[in-house]
Amino acid sequence: MSKKTIVFTGGGTAGHVTPNLAIISEIRDDWDIKYIGSKKGIEKELIEKIGVPYYGISSGKLRRYIDFENVKDIFRVLKGCLEARRVLKKLKPDLVFSKGGFVSVPVIIAASSLKIPIFIHESDMTPGLANKISQRFANKIFTSFEETEKYFPKGKVKAIGSPIRKEILEGSADKGKRSLGFHSGRPILTIMGGSLGARKINEAVRGSLKELTVKYQIAHLCGKNNLDPSLEGVPGYKQFEYVHEELSDILAATDLVITRGGSNAIFEFLALNIPMLIIPLGLQQSRGDQILNAKAFAQKGFSFTLEEEQLTSESLLKHLEELDQKSAEIRQNMKRSQQGEALQTLVTEINKYR
Repeated sequence: MSKKTIVFTGGGTAGHVTPNLAIISEIRDDWDIKYIGSKKGIEKELIEKIGVPYYGISSGKLRRYIDFENVKDIFRVLKGCLEARRVLKKLKPDLVFSKGGFVSVPVIIAASSLKIPIFIHESDMTPGLANKISQRFANKIFTSFEETEKYFPKGKVKAIGSPIRKEILEGSADKGKRSLGFHSGRPILTIMGGSLGARKINEAVRGSLKELTVKYQIAHLCGKNNLDPSLEGVPGYKQFEYVHEELSDILAATDLVITRGGSNAIFEFLALNIPMLIIPLGLQQSRGDQILNAKAFAQKGFSFTLEEEQLTSESLLKHLEELDQKSAEIRQNMKRSQQGEALQTLVTEINKYR
């Protein structure tokens, strides 16, 4: 019997791709999988790397403010709809699964016009503009946070948590320590600024490195082109632009983490029971979704929050001290959380269309 076809879409940031990767790895044996993304987005590289056929379409950036570029982007979106429709007519999928991002809108509009069933997953506390537009076309909508359900039609929506990549849960702490050249004598602090790194976090960490390395061994994922050559060889400090295969081992060895407030990352740390200091992107750089994600996690006792506007080397040390003191209590809160079933729920729902 030939396999049914599923098309995934979503892109713009790694956060719009990572959950798709988690689902793809679970259903590869049972489905013929394709991906529609933007022609040059981060999703192209991530999807082609795992050998899934990739179709690039035109996509405009969806803005919430008035800008002349919006006029051009209307035409890009229309062009993207025509291109997506052409691809979908050729592939004839039985289901489209979207993780959001502006590239997903033309795909969902095209799928709806062809009467193809559509699933959407929204990671953040409040829906992004792409999912706000797409919700009317979706058959089912899944969310990471219960608080997000109120933004979507009642009969379509279900809060399930965030789909976590299984491999992220299967790391070896011993291997992680060996790859870092670290020992068991001091706790390991991992710092992650997202797929592009975070200049202000990097500066605050490096400004307090002398004090930090007295207490911690530090794995610093600082983003592309953000390495500081003058810090190579500092005892107890390892810096990387980005980590791929070794990440699960490094996280298995990690005692505390400093992170942005992207939903996928913080749900992974929750699943791994790693207490977090969340430094969300500010309103100048985002629509405020990371601030709301951080607030929800802090209220549930999973993390502490440090606003970027308040971030200095001194405030970083102070908040880390508080996180360290409360880390045992935070781990208990995390263990009581029921956030681990999202991936299996999505696989079950998708397989109903086989």
